[in-house]
Amino acid sequence: MKHAIMNSGWTRYVSFGLLVLLILALSVATVLAKVYGADFAREFVYGSPVFVALWGICAVTALWYLIVRSQQKKLAAFMLHLSFILILVGALVTHLFGLQGNLHLRQGEPETGIFVNQDWQAESFPFTVSLKEFHLEYYPGTFAPMDFVSTVVVRDGDRLSEGKVAMNHIYSYRNYRFYQSGYDVDGKGTTLSVSYDPYGISITYAGYALLLISMILFLCKKDSRFRQLLHHPLLRSAGVGCVLLFMAVGGLHAGELPRTLPKGVAAKLGNLYVYYNERLCPLQTLAKDFTTKLCGSPTYKGLTSEQVLSGWLFYYDDWKEEPVIRIKSKEVGRLLGIDGTHARLVDFVGADGYKLENGIASGSLKEMRAAEEATEKFNLVSMVATGSLLKIYPYSTSDLSAASASLSSPDMPFALDASTVSGKSVISETFSSSDKLAASLSSPDVSSAGMPSVVWYSFADDLLKDMPGDVVVFIHKSMEGMSDEIARKDYKVVNGLLDEIKKYQCKEACGVLPSDMRFKAEKIYNGMTYSRYLALLCVSLVILAFVFYCRRMILQKRGRNFVITLLLSLLVVVFLYLFATISLRGYVSGHLPFSNGYETMQFMAACAILLTFFLYKRFPAIIAFGYLVCGLSLLISMMGNPILRSPC
Repeated sequence: MKHAIMNSGWTRYVSFGLLVLLILALSVATVLAKVYGADFAREFVYGSPVFVALWGICAVTALWYLIVRSQQKKLAAFMLHLSFILILVGALVTHLFGLQGNLHLRQGEPETGIFVNQDWQAESFPFTVSLKEFHLEYYPGTFAPMDFVSTVVVRDGDRLSEGKVAMNHIYSYRNYRFYQSGYDVDGKGTTLSVSYDPYGISITYAGYALLLISMILFLCKKDSRFRQLLHHPLLRSAGVGCVLLFMAVGGLHAGELPRTLPKGVAAKLGNLYVYYNERLCPLQTLAKDFTTKLCGSPTYKGLTSEQVLSGWLFYYDDWKEEPVIRIKSKEVGRLLGIDGTHARLVDFVGADGYKLENGIASGSLKEMRAAEEATEKFNLVSMVATGSLLKIYPYSTSDLSAASASLSSPDMPFALDASTVSGKSVISETFSSSDKLAASLSSPDVSSAGMPSVVWYSFADDLLKDMPGDVVVFIHKSMEGMSDEIARKDYKVVNGLLDEIKKYQCKEACGVLPSDMRFKAEKIYNGMTYSRYLALLCVSLVILAFVFYCRRMILQKRGRNFVITLLLSLLVVVFLYLFATISLRGYVSGHLPFSNGYETMQFMAACAILLTFFLYKRFPAIIAFGYLVCGLSLLISMMGNPILRSPC
């Protein structure tokens, strides 16, 4: 027994020491990534043998400590620890045996079985790959790329397989995963990222599944510390403090602003339905994505995203002079002639025309992508200002000849069938021939539904030739009338017009609209925009928590005091926020919220908090570690939040 306790103490101190080193290494890596870039930090810290060894030894000693202390008798706790070990093992397997590389293909060229790995060495596929077709998808009415899609053919012996690779669609074959990375200027070639990791991903996902089960078991325990903290009086004070902090941060951006709608009227505009991103959602969602894409934040100087969008729509002359378009590249900023990080719309055009035209066609790949990103923002503004992005007018029709007659329109509207709601999308988007449109609308999915299709228009679209005259007038004139009333500042009439549009939507698209509960849930999710502030708060509290622990250790103090309770209460607030956003995102999207890097990192931030609650009594320094991992996970998730293309 004494020998076991000694082993327990030894592994405990080793695990704790390694944990402190890992915290320091992660802190240094964060600084290096900020100064020298993410690639530098990845090569010299995250991918270094020393860093990998630290994680490995820490995992082994932690597992041994669990066994010695017989933690396996506490099922939920043991499963939680084991899940993190599995995740680390999966990451180690990926690091040791996984392959990453690039594959360049061109149409008409012979198939190849070779790709280049991350060390620029040739690697062989157990099959061959060729490019059948490559095409760009543009934002309607513009030449700004929205997506690029590669159709590849895989020859595996006598077997031929075909797959599509897009910006938001991965093609997998025999554990090789192909991602869209870039394309040739002439549109005849594509560059695909290649990943081969048959074992690491499976182990990691098993760890995630075990982690989820352990979380459920832990939350179901009546005597858990988490439930005890929920009833602590400091939790309410901490929550109020966080709300005041968010309000104070939002107030820092006040100042002279371009004209826009009052907040209440803009919110009513955001309450309309819109066909956006291949689904029906609140117009508020489009406004949030548009503002985030444009400004780098879902708000601008205290204005809501609906106010920003409505400002461009109704007060274009004011907003074109506002430095609201965020420019990340210094080279693009130089071409635009700006000194800071934000440009005005008028900065994009000079005496010789569009300033970035030459920048897109020349320069390094990084500069070309930066110029394309800036051009995409320029075109998005144009689409909002002209109204072509606002597909808010549905029209129910089963007349295929009438639908085909609209193909001459430069901005083809979107056709949506009721079967889309159940997950079978029947969408007609910028078809090249009437046969293609007819084939889409007369598919088995449509006929089996037994309901007419619904076509969604903006007020800038050309309408169906056989559409009733009163509907044509309403679609073309309602927004024009609203603009006139906004100029007169008669917002009562504006609210009435918005109510009429909403009634029209409910009448024409009653069979395909999302449920009221899902619609409201998405609006609540859109309003929860504090992840960035929470991330900064968590990272800021790391040093305070660590210094506080060192002081207590030097003074040999034990037990909980006010500061520890406050730190834990703040963690509860952060966890409740993350739990709410993750749950809402999963409900609105209709799938488990682990489908991309953003959702996974949000989930990991919540798990880091739960791990802190499990271990803080034995390892008080884990509070600082919990804040660090949570904050870094949230910051990383902010870098990969899908905007404007992927569904919520």
